[in-house]
Amino acid sequence: MRTPAPTTPHIRGRWRRISSAAAATAALVAAGLGTAAHADAATPTAHHVSAQAIAAQVAKAHVRYTNACSTTPKKGYASCHALRVTGGTTAFQEEQAAKKGIAPSTVSPKAASDSPTGYGPSDLQDAYGLADAAASAGSGETIAIVDAYDDPNAEADLAAYRSYYGLPDCTGDNGCFEKVGQTGSTTSLPSADSGWAGEISLDLDMASAVCPNCNILLVEAKSASDANLGTAVNEAVKLGAKFVSNSYGGSESSSDTSYDSKYYNHPGVAITASAGDEGYGAEYPAASKYVTAVGGTALKSSSNSRGWSESVWRTSSTEGTGSGCSAYDAKPSWQTDTGCTKRMIADVSAVADPATGVSVYDTYGSDGTGWNTYGGTSASAPIIAGVYALAGTPGSADYPSKYPYAAAGTSALNDVTSGTNGTCSTSYFCTAKSGYDGPTGWGTPEGTDAFTG
Repeated sequence: MRTPAPTTPHIRGRWRRISSAAAATAALVAAGLGTAAHADAATPTAHHVSAQAIAAQVAKAHVRYTNACSTTPKKGYASCHALRVTGGTTAFQEEQAAKKGIAPSTVSPKAASDSPTGYGPSDLQDAYGLADAAASAGSGETIAIVDAYDDPNAEADLAAYRSYYGLPDCTGDNGCFEKVGQTGSTTSLPSADSGWAGEISLDLDMASAVCPNCNILLVEAKSASDANLGTAVNEAVKLGAKFVSNSYGGSESSSDTSYDSKYYNHPGVAITASAGDEGYGAEYPAASKYVTAVGGTALKSSSNSRGWSESVWRTSSTEGTGSGCSAYDAKPSWQTDTGCTKRMIADVSAVADPATGVSVYDTYGSDGTGWNTYGGTSASAPIIAGVYALAGTPGSADYPSKYPYAAAGTSALNDVTSGTNGTCSTSYFCTAKSGYDGPTGWGTPEGTDAFTG
């Protein structure tokens, strides 16, 4: 069912976001789960500050971060696209400080008792016009998260994230959450890996943030090889998921077209894939014509009517959202840009800049220090999978990557028109502009209308 783009003025949306966070805090405190730090982070004190002043302070956000997984996988393998913030001050911290009239805190991901330092569910729902849909839609839908290796703490960490933000329980006991290996076994799971565990937590938390009523299926590949990850995608579809998020990628190869038919050709299933975190350049499986390739933006509070602004995410010459013209994959019929005769990346986008990153709860391994802030297109891919799930089950013969193209140029998408992710010979391959461009595709969600058939 289509959900119209919200017409409520942004200032009301912002107060609704604060009020819902406060209500969630009160519920957690009553249950013995809340903390004073949580209450402080969720509800600003009565400090009067203009939207312009908040936007000016948010613009100062600057962080340090590290790749959760290897950034240079060997041929035939993929790397995850999760970037963990290790220092600095995030946009979320700057915004909270501006509202309270205090100096911003800095990131120090050292203890599980630390409170979140990145955007939470109400921020993302507000930014992308999803609050009404998130409250009413998604029941009965299953989002599959495909990653490599095992996260032994996945279910417990997901429970902690959802409890903190007042989201419905999603556990194995109530049938909402299930974890399996790439063959569907619940007991024969791959070996554990700390870096991929952070990726898994990021994916689970973003799916929860956008579609809190959805069921979640975690399918863990036994390694990060293209073949094993693809096998896990097939298993996710076999087990009934109509939405599959893939937050990984690697260099293109001549084998990609065969992988397309073996692993990613699933009509009636919305499959999302991260565009990459190393700036301009095409990656696979984002280059597959059967997936929705998801680019990354920097998302910041703004004094405009939306209340948010976005630009292409780029931190340095080698750090930013991926984009580009595939060397091997054929162009899908619904993609009509003329500069690239093959598959062009990306289709749509969502927040990925670590400086404007999202809160994640992860306790496994050396990176598992409780609350962390993450960025990378590993955040944007599950966000978009969640939007597809809110929009409803795709048509049985459809390739849902075509849906945003039918809504191109409408209010169902926020057109991102500024920023670049590198240097290219064809301008729109790497530079944002009005309408379609490589780094951000047709833009970011404004409600769910662009993600339904």
